[in-house]
Amino acid sequence: MTDRRTVVVERDVECAVRDRTVLRADVYRPRDGGRYPTLVCRTPYDKERLIYAEVAEPLAEAGYCVVVQDIRGRHASDGDFRWMFGPSSQTNAASDGFDTVEWAATLPWSDGRVGAFGHSYDGWSVWMMLSAQPPSLKAALPSGIGPNLLSLTSGVFETGRRLEWTYTMGAVDPRTGSTAVGPIRRDEATRRWRDVERGKYLWWLPLADIPPAVFSGLGNDLLEFHESQNIEKWDFTEVYSAVEIPVMQVTGWWDRLIGTVDNFVGITLGEAEGGTGAQHRLVIGPWGHDSTELTGRLGPVDYGQEADRTYAGLVQRWFDYQLKGVDNGLAEEDPVQLFVPGENRWRGETAWPPARIETTALYLHSAGQANTVAGNGSLSTVPPGGEASPADRHDLGLQQGRSGADSDEYDYDPYDPVMSLMRSDSQAVPVDQAPHDDRLDVLFYETAPVDEALELVGPVRFRLWASSDGPDTDWTAKLAVVHADGIAINLTSGILRAQYRSGYDEPELLVAGEVYEYDIVLNPVGIRLQPGQKLRLYVSSSDFPNFDRNHNTGNSYWRDTSMRTARQTVFHSASRPSHLLLPLIPL
Repeated sequence: MTDRRTVVVERDVECAVRDRTVLRADVYRPRDGGRYPTLVCRTPYDKERLIYAEVAEPLAEAGYCVVVQDIRGRHASDGDFRWMFGPSSQTNAASDGFDTVEWAATLPWSDGRVGAFGHSYDGWSVWMMLSAQPPSLKAALPSGIGPNLLSLTSGVFETGRRLEWTYTMGAVDPRTGSTAVGPIRRDEATRRWRDVERGKYLWWLPLADIPPAVFSGLGNDLLEFHESQNIEKWDFTEVYSAVEIPVMQVTGWWDRLIGTVDNFVGITLGEAEGGTGAQHRLVIGPWGHDSTELTGRLGPVDYGQEADRTYAGLVQRWFDYQLKGVDNGLAEEDPVQLFVPGENRWRGETAWPPARIETTALYLHSAGQANTVAGNGSLSTVPPGGEASPADRHDLGLQQGRSGADSDEYDYDPYDPVMSLMRSDSQAVPVDQAPHDDRLDVLFYETAPVDEALELVGPVRFRLWASSDGPDTDWTAKLAVVHADGIAINLTSGILRAQYRSGYDEPELLVAGEVYEYDIVLNPVGIRLQPGQKLRLYVSSSDFPNFDRNHNTGNSYWRDTSMRTARQTVFHSASRPSHLLLPLIPL
């Protein structure tokens, strides 16, 4: 037991679940010994890490009993670990979550009312609790987690993030025991991966031949995951109709798991149909995936201190309202709270996506040389074949287009992929896209500078007509805002593996040279362009190591040792009008 100011921490408090497996938790509570609403966080990442204390301690000081528990098979908890990238029914996460909530409600320091919170994997654990419907659970805050796995990966292996994640998770897997070779603590494993191992294993061919010992007890799990990239592992859309408690969700415009917004849409639709009366909430800030960096200063553009939040503060405000009935203004706010970069302030919306969206098409144009930033690609509201005359170039600066050809071409060489511009932990953040300006295998299409402020908030899609001379390939799209000084900041992106164009359940190889229509879903966007700024679309076939390289062979990526260059053609003619669909907000 540890005393910290007004907080007492009980270490390794045991919870025996229904199959008698013992799970252990650290319990943070006010030291006065009273009974308080109880908040549960279940994690695979080691409950004793500082990031959990930094959330749990201020919550306990604010009058909560906070339970941070190692999930089954991790760190202090007994049992066998089954990760979230296998069938969810094999994880025990739902039943363990149910039993933990009901156990937490009976703790000597609990008043019987329980809330659950967690970010990323921990947020997944909250959704598994929601699927089990423990009666003592009265409110929840799962953040940084989407409705299903395929909405995150698009069926393509996330090489950079998943290899690092598996390496660091394997390093602390208790099944490795004292005979483990390599790092045995997560922080040591993280340093070793980024400083030593990353450059070796990212490029390993084939990925299936990386020695299983590299990932300790998770090597075989990773191989099974390779073999089932197009198979869904969890699907919270099946849970929405069962949610009868208020749920708040938090994400960021640069969070690769911004699919969180789809969970909000799903449960609010279920609420309308079922009439539960729950008051769900959604918060989107100018943030990435890291819950310790909820700041408006992640990248080269400063969006101001008003964007700054703390995860503990968001959690406390939600549960103060839901479990304590505190009048903290939340009841008067719109259910969706957005911080829109460029506007640089918080504002409310009654729904996601905002009901007043005007879906606007921007068509691709060029004179046949859209390669590199110096090329002649452009974006326009005018469809191909109907270019505006100079006198007509208005419409918020988006009508101007350069024409003269109906397609652009490039060679995609998987030995020389377009490298992902990301953090060293393979998470997305706002980054200047200048390092790609001179690549011949990237097509650039941009608008003229806007004449007046223009706002985009909501979902984004890219309708692409294209052909390849290979049996399979990838298509990538990235949207950026180009500032008046020339800096280009990524806003959203998407990828589609060609063989999945008709769905993950029916992969189909390409006929060489045949033109196909693709529907590429990009992450939602939130931006207010200022006069003089432009939108720029990057079209290519790789985003590595954010996603694994397509070998252009049609063979299984994890077993394939060969690669070939593919000749790619992107069309923008009257009959094949490739275009973006953007969520324009009238101002």
